[in-house]
Amino acid sequence: MATLPSPLAATQRDINGTAGRLALYEAGSGTPVLLIHSINAAASAYEVRPLFERLSATHRVFAIDLPGYGNSQRGERDYDIALFTAAIDDALDAIGKACGDAPVDLLAVSLACEFAARAAVRRPQRIRTLTLVTPTGLDRRSAALDGEPGQSREVPGVHRVLTWRFWSQALFDLVSSRASVRYFLRRTWGSPGIDEGLADYCVASARQPGARHAPLSFLCFRLFAADVRSLYAQLSMPVWVPHATRGDFRDFSSADFLRSRANWRFQPFEAGALMFFEMPDAFEAAWRQFLENQT
Repeated sequence: MATLPSPLAATQRDINGTAGRLALYEAGSGTPVLLIHSINAAASAYEVRPLFERLSATHRVFAIDLPGYGNSQRGERDYDIALFTAAIDDALDAIGKACGDAPVDLLAVSLACEFAARAAVRRPQRIRTLTLVTPTGLDRRSAALDGEPGQSREVPGVHRVLTWRFWSQALFDLVSSRASVRYFLRRTWGSPGIDEGLADYCVASARQPGARHAPLSFLCFRLFAADVRSLYAQLSMPVWVPHATRGDFRDFSSADFLRSRANWRFQPFEAGALMFFEMPDAFEAAWRQFLENQT
């Protein structure tokens, strides 16, 4: 099994905390920024590579591989909302040691937005601004969510079926095959013009030992929060929501309860869910404008 290369041109070091061993990547200098990739069958910090490269010219940029992904600890354990939120807490602690008390501008993608929001509600003093790129929990199917704090949307019994030892690896190999990765990226982009480097890295990442465990928890909805709407409503810092208008993740029809809040701003991009691959200049300019408006 080939060693997985670093997803970013950066200094890489391991941090060990509540969430286990995490790969933390760092580049640049200036005020701290933390980038958090999404959750899927073959996720990694490669997903934020265009942002990492651009923002490190003016900021001290950090990114992590979340538990079970990339170069972070894999293997069989409980992958749940608490673990992924703890990973962000661990990253914030490491950044605090490196940068002092300066609050972080945090950007998360898709499902990771839920973990970032939970960390921000618990530790608002550590996060100056929150950018939620095409976040989950705001589509029409989520409108009725009203769960208890920390409750997940797991479908009972499905995780046990997915992780049965006679077929769990074969199932994961199917959903993380090159053909499947390219299929799901095309649905994410809403077009065939996917980033080929990302596709290649996804396939390589999915071939690492223990890679199946976190994605199988994702597939049974164990990582999706039933209290996500009340969670978002508790955020007190400035929140920017750049979101897709193309592809599978463009439904924000139940976000009206947030659009009227003074600290929330939604901005559509004529692109898929990872719009910073397709429109890097426009995305960077809009993000920097968002930050400038907070000074």
